[in-house]
Formats: sequence, structure tokens, C-alpha cells
Amino acid sequence: MNTHNDNYLNNPLIHKDRRLGNAVSNWVKSFDCTHMRPLIICRGPIRKEAMDVFDEMGINNYGILLSEKDSITYQNALSPELRKLTDPSRVHRVPDYTGADKEERAQRIQQIVNIAKSNGYNSIYAGYGFMSEDAEMVEGMEKAGLNFIGPCSFTQKAAGMKDQAKRTALETGVSVTPGVNNATSLALFAKYGKDGLEKCASDNNLSVDFAACKDDEEKALAVLAASYAAGIDIIDAADIGAALQVEAKRMLAEKPNNRFRLKAIAGGGGKGQRILQSANSYEGATLEDKVEKAAECVPSLVLECLIELKTNGVGDNKNVLIEMNIDTTRHQEIQVVGNGEWCMTMGGRDCSLQMHEQKLLEVSVTEEELKEAIDVAEAAGKTSEAEQLKKDLVILEKMEHEGAVFGEAVKLDSLGTFECIVDGESHYFMEMNTRIQVEHRVTELCYGLTFTNPDNANDTFSVESLVEVMVLIAAHGKRLPKPTRFLRSNASVEARMNATNQALQPHAGGVIENWSDPIEGEIRDDQGISMHNPDTDVFMKYHLAGAYDSNIALLLTIGADRTKTYEQMAEVLRVTELRGKDLATNLEFHYGLVNWFLGNNINARPTTRFIVPYLTAVGLLKQEANSMDLAYAYKQVCQNAINAAGDKEAKTALKNVLERKQILLTRPLEMLLAEPHMLAGWLSINQNNFAIKGGKVTWNANPVRILADTYHFLNMDYCDSKPAASMIWDHDNEILSQAVAFYDALSAKLGTEDYAAIEAALAGSAPAGIDAEQWAAAQAAHAGYQAGSEILSILPFIAEATNFFDLKVNDDLSIHIPDNLTEDELQKAMAKVLVPPPVAKSDEILAPTGGMFYSCEAPGMPPFVEVGTHFDAGQPLYIIEVMKMFNKVNAPFSGTIDEILIENDGTIIKKGQPLFKITPDEKIVEESAEEIAARRQASTDKFLSALPAAAATKTAELAEA
Repeated sequence: MNTHNDNYLNNPLIHKDRRLGNAVSNWVKSFDCTHMRPLIICRGPIRKEAMDVFDEMGINNYGILLSEKDSITYQNALSPELRKLTDPSRVHRVPDYTGADKEERAQRIQQIVNIAKSNGYNSIYAGYGFMSEDAEMVEGMEKAGLNFIGPCSFTQKAAGMKDQAKRTALETGVSVTPGVNNATSLALFAKYGKDGLEKCASDNNLSVDFAACKDDEEKALAVLAASYAAGIDIIDAADIGAALQVEAKRMLAEKPNNRFRLKAIAGGGGKGQRILQSANSYEGATLEDKVEKAAECVPSLVLECLIELKTNGVGDNKNVLIEMNIDTTRHQEIQVVGNGEWCMTMGGRDCSLQMHEQKLLEVSVTEEELKEAIDVAEAAGKTSEAEQLKKDLVILEKMEHEGAVFGEAVKLDSLGTFECIVDGESHYFMEMNTRIQVEHRVTELCYGLTFTNPDNANDTFSVESLVEVMVLIAAHGKRLPKPTRFLRSNASVEARMNATNQALQPHAGGVIENWSDPIEGEIRDDQGISMHNPDTDVFMKYHLAGAYDSNIALLLTIGADRTKTYEQMAEVLRVTELRGKDLATNLEFHYGLVNWFLGNNINARPTTRFIVPYLTAVGLLKQEANSMDLAYAYKQVCQNAINAAGDKEAKTALKNVLERKQILLTRPLEMLLAEPHMLAGWLSINQNNFAIKGGKVTWNANPVRILADTYHFLNMDYCDSKPAASMIWDHDNEILSQAVAFYDALSAKLGTEDYAAIEAALAGSAPAGIDAEQWAAAQAAHAGYQAGSEILSILPFIAEATNFFDLKVNDDLSIHIPDNLTEDELQKAMAKVLVPPPVAKSDEILAPTGGMFYSCEAPGMPPFVEVGTHFDAGQPLYIIEVMKMFNKVNAPFSGTIDEILIENDGTIIKKGQPLFKITPDEKIVEESAEEIAARRQASTDKFLSALPAAAATKTAELAEA
């Protein structure tokens, strides 16, 4: 939460006095929370938000944990929250927040308990990270007499573990995704037999009450639970992998076209999950052959899931679910609130815009906004759109009902999120997150809660912060009456600003050196990075270490409807300036994406598979843009116009005009050609301003106005306080301003804004009310202002050449994704176009990003490669842990390892750092500079041939006039 900008501080959507102890009503006063003394054991935006909310509630004695990875490993990465919390006695240092394995996690839990007890804290706040869903940790806190501000250990066990949550959902009539949730039981049966469970318990000295178990499944679960408590393994990852391989073969054979998802039960946020490809994606003479090939990788995928969560230690619960992966799914979730007795919901959120299981853009789903959208669609005659919106409303109502039923069944006594996948008119419960979500503000900006005195309907208080709700429930629990929700705004949207490159791959290690202040209407949660030095008002640098998570900030906006919400978000992204050393973020991606929806249909219903094809389409734009020689193109446009001019004097005059306008016209084009995400956004919102017929580009809107809008789109409006590099140059601004003023006056004279009508009028004789001399001057001015504007056609030409507009929204709000954008090879190729790999010598392999290097799958396992190993293209070489995710890096080509340049696992590496010396099987032949220039000129000539032949002649004729 930024605390520098005055408009932000005064924003009533964020800051308010939350001290209930100051209320007039004794009933309201009784819910005062100032006796709470929380220790905050999370990091990132939620830690800063919790600190702010606690202050506003009058809770002034909180403390925070600070990991050494936040402050020691990386220079300048010191927690920015310390700029606000300056009392060193309230900052407690730990090596890491969670620990690397079961033993270290247990040590960390005890360390946290000791810190809390010895420093007078009586409660724990874990936010949405690390151990917020760790039932063992919550139970440890409860036993120590600490108040956990979040769901209790019973709820954590009943809902937080994915296998138990599915069992509960089935028992309560909640629809679930088809799959298998008892892999550990199946592995136990396979190893010992159903009749051998009692012997297994006896042999391992496990105390199990078999008489209390109603069936074999319960017996297996009881034996497993006893083994976890004893800290021993009666089955291991290999046993579970083998059991799931059997189940996978059955499921692959039943649904050979379906992919399946493997999920470790303790995972979240995409971590600990892997996709099993469909049987029919493999070659084979028979279905059985394909199934066998598809299922071969199941054991290794199980191991990857467990390793990523660091739950592969002795005594860890290693259960992994396998369920049908519905590729066309939309990911929606319901905010659930309960106090252990009552349970209610607060609307939904659509989180379908995600990649690698990481959410990118999240938008509210409310009854109020859907009903208004239905009315708007029906009034516009959009029958298919209205029907889909009506279906969405029905699904929302069903999900909210089931969310409340499930929350009550697991005795939810805090916040939880009921996560579903929506497939057509069906929905399936996926999991419940027993914590506050990263995107919780999307909900709290739409709804607040009002608590009413059961004995006096006029005695109430309202809460607008979900963090505050968590504290209230933790402090007063079942005394809190069931609240009613009230509407704050119809719609809200959140963009997660992450440290990722143009292809949305994690990019650690950059330094933020400057960040513009929030504008009015922007809500920015950035953990205090944007705070300026309170003494000098200078921005303080921040190193994006990447030890934990790629998220830098959460940007939110609200509106009366989804369109206005997205328009406000587009404006926030347009003016945000974020600069630094080796810094890569998804700021431009979000700007392009938001404008894609604004240009196509803001009510579009993307699925979770939308982003990668969209990125591939953007990559194709970049590839085509790279093939264009803008300087050569403008030179040819000018030469064609000059050649078509009449006498020498006219040619000279036109040449001077075109030279003066060169930077005005080409500078924004250079920026768009260099920044494909911005180009995608520009094309999307301008697609109705041009037409391409027979390969020729024509304009439906005045190119001069489009040029002015383009400077605005690029945040290059003229401003005295801006550096010249960030805005239109003053002499270009003078020309453009004069041109816009001219067309404003001409439109007023002719009584029309329609560009086609204006062009037709200028091509003829003077209309009534304008003398011939004045009209001739207007024609000449028009010719001068339009001269060279044909170069703008290079942008729609690129869109046409790449079929960019084939990725579109259908009438029923589904999105048409062209088949080529789903091809794996093209997707990989375009990712490399968006982010070319570091330039390497032919005898080395470089790190694609910063992170932590691992040579093998897990401790104790053999390395992927050693000196002398021959590797094939696509073969795993190493693992890099970056932004909390394990990424297996495959060889880009085949060769032999000559030398390994990283000595130890866990070594921090930088982007572009040499990792291996190699001898490639084939030498790469590089294209010469002359060959590149010739290729680009040939591509540019294709564009020039797409310009209407009459364009140059018309410009020349009007110039002579």
C-alpha cells in the first residue's frame, strides 16, 4: 500500500478509522480489537496491508518476521515495510519463513512460537503466504495459546488438504472434478494388501484404533495418519507414483483426448502441480501403446510435485491427486466468510487469465454487474451475449450457495475461498483455500459487511476490509452475528504486476530505481516499495530478489461496470512509469491485454488456456515487426509522393514537409514496433479505424487524429515537466496541435466528424459558405498535414500479415483461438521471439534468468548431466528455482558437456551467466548484416505494395494546389 501520494492517503476506499473502541454504542465498543498483539509472519503486499489495517484498528503492538533472504542475500532488498516500522524490537529475524523440509518446518514453528511468547504477542497473522494453510503450524500455535488470525486447525485439515476437501465436498453434495484423491491409500493397499494393514501398523509400532474405522479406506487413512505423527514412511514417493500410474492408465484409456492434472495436496498458487498430457498426444499403433507412453512419466511428475512443495521428506504426507483437466475451463472463485457457526459468501472473482497456474488479471463477478450487463446486451440486440450472461448469473448463484454449504461443513471460522472451474453450463469444486487470497481486494472493493445488534436493528457497524474481518472473527468469534453484505461498487479488477519478461517468464534480480506515484482512482498494494524517503522525498531503490515470489504489486481499479473498470485500469497502466537496472515486469503485457479486451468485448469469457495463444499472437506481431525497416519504408513513402508531384518547386516543397514530419510520424511507430504488447493493445482499440481490402490498407478515421491518439496511448503527451525522451518533441507537438486544431475547425465548418465525408468534400469544389481561396488553402493544409501519413499503415499491415484479428470474441462471449496459436512448437518459438535467449558463444550455455541453480531433481538423486555427458535437444540440463517455482531447463540443441561452471546446488545465478561449457553437435551459422538488411527490405517492400496506389498521387496533387 503506497503511503506517499496524498490522493491515495485520502482515498476512502482504502483508509478509514477502524477503531471500534471509539464508537458511541456499547455493543459496537465490545468488538474492539486493541487487545490483539499480532506477530505477522508473511511478506509482500499483504504484510504491508496488514500493518496499515492494524494501525487503523488501533492495534499498535504488532511485530513482523523478517527472513534473511529478504535482507542479506540480496543487496538493497531490505523489507520496504521497515520504512514504516522503525522500532527494531518489533522486527524478528529468521533464516527463512518456512524451512526446507519437515524437520526444519517444525523448528521454524517452534521458533515462531518462542518469538511470540518472549515478545508479548498473543496472536499470529499469516496472510496468504508460506504457512497460512499449514494445519500443523496452526495446531502448534493453538497449543501454545496463541490466537491464529485465520481458519482454525480443524478447518485447515478438513478443507485445506485437497484430498480431505474433496471427500467433504462429496459428502455435502458439492459438485467436484472427476478424479482420484486417495493415492496414498491405494499405494498402501498395493504394498500391504487390505488385509495387511493391521500387520503394517504392528510392524511399525503404530497405534491405530481399527475398531473405530467403518471401512478399509478409513483404516488406511488411520494408519497413514499414525505414520505421519511418528515421522516414518510406510510408503514413499515411488509407491505413490506407481499407484497413480495404474489410475492414470485407466483414466487415459477412458478419456484419451483429455489431459489430467496431478496436484500435491498441500499445494497452492500453482505450486506442486503438473499436467499429464493426453494419450492421443502420443504416437502409437494402438490406444494401449499411447496410454503406456503417456503414463510413463507419472512417477516423475509425482516426484516433481512433492519436491516443489518440499514435502518429500520422511514422515511427510505425500498424497497427490489426479483429476481431469478441463482445458476449456474458466477459473472462478467465491469469497466465503464464517465464524464457525454461520457462513456466507461475498460474490465471485474470475481468475481465468493466468499462466503457469499463476493468476495475472482478476475481475469481480457480482450479481449487480451481471444484471446490468444483461440489460445492456438485450437493449443492444446482442441475444447470444445476453444468454451467456444469464447463464453466468445462474452459475454464480449456484457456486455461492455451495460455497456457503461447504464452508459451514468445515466449520470455517475466518476467510476462505471456494475455488471452482466452470465448463459451459457446469461447474466443479476444485479446492478451498483456507486463507485470504492475493486478489481479496477485488471482493472488498465490491462488497462490505454490516453487523447488526440482534437486540437492536439500529445498532450496527460496517467493515470494508477483509483483513479487519479476519481480526474481528479471531478476537470475538461466535459473538459476531451473521452480517449482511452491502454494495460498494459494481465491478473491480486487479492486475498483478510481476517480475517477468515479455514472455511472462520469471525474471529475478532487477532493481527498481524509480516508480511514478499512483494517480487518482488507482489502488496500489506494493508492500511499500513506492514509499519515498520521508526526509528527502527521494525514491528508494529496491532489489527484486526473487527468493520467494514474482509479485511486485497489485494494481486495482473500480467502476460502475466492467468497461469503466477496465478503462480506468488502462489509464493507470498508461501513465505508470517503472524504471530500473536489469528490470523486467509485465506492465506492458497488462496494458496490451486490458486494451485487447476493451477493443474486442469487455464481457468476453476467456478460459485458462487463453494467455499462451495470446502471447503467441503477440510474438507473431513482434516477429513481423522485426522484419520491417521503418527508415527505409518512410524514405520510399516520401520518394513515391515526391515522384508524383508536379514541377520542381512542388517537389521541393513536399520534400521539406516530409522531412519536417519524419520524426513526428516515425517515433511512435518505432516504439510500437519495438514493444509488441503495446502494439497488440493499439491494434485492438484501433481495429475499427482502418480496413484492409484486397491487401490494401484504408483509413476509416483521420490519420492525424489517430497519430495524436497514439502519442497519448504511449504516454507521450507534451508536458513541460517531462524529459524530452518521454514525450513528443516540442516542434512536433506544434505541428500536430495545429493539425488537430485545423480538423476541429474544418469539422465545425462542414458539420460532420466523419472522415470519409470530410475527404470527399476536400476532393471537390468549395462548399456553400466558404470562398474558393479559403477552400484552396484548406485543401493545401490538408495535403500538408496528411503528407507521409501512409507510413501509419505499417501497423495494420503487420496485423493483417500475422492474422492477429483472427483471435477474437464470438457473439456468445467465447473466444475463437486459431489452431496455429495452440501449436506447441510455434508457442515456444514465439516465446523466444518475445525474449531472445542471451547471446552465447557457440561453446556455452547461459542462464535465461536469475535464480537458484540445482543440478538434479532432488537431494541425493543423480545430476541431469555430468562432464562428458552427451545431451539431446529437449533433454533436462538443470533446475532453476525462481520466484518460488522450480523450472526444469531443457537443452536448446544437442551437444556434449565439457565443463560445469557452477560448483554447488543452491548457488544463486544471474541472467546471462555461463553455466556449461559445451561442444555442440552442429555449428550455428549466423546471418550476416547484409543478409539481414536484404531480408528486412524485402519484407518492407511487401508493405509498400499494400499502400493504395492513389495515395502518393493524391498527396502530390493537393500539395500543388
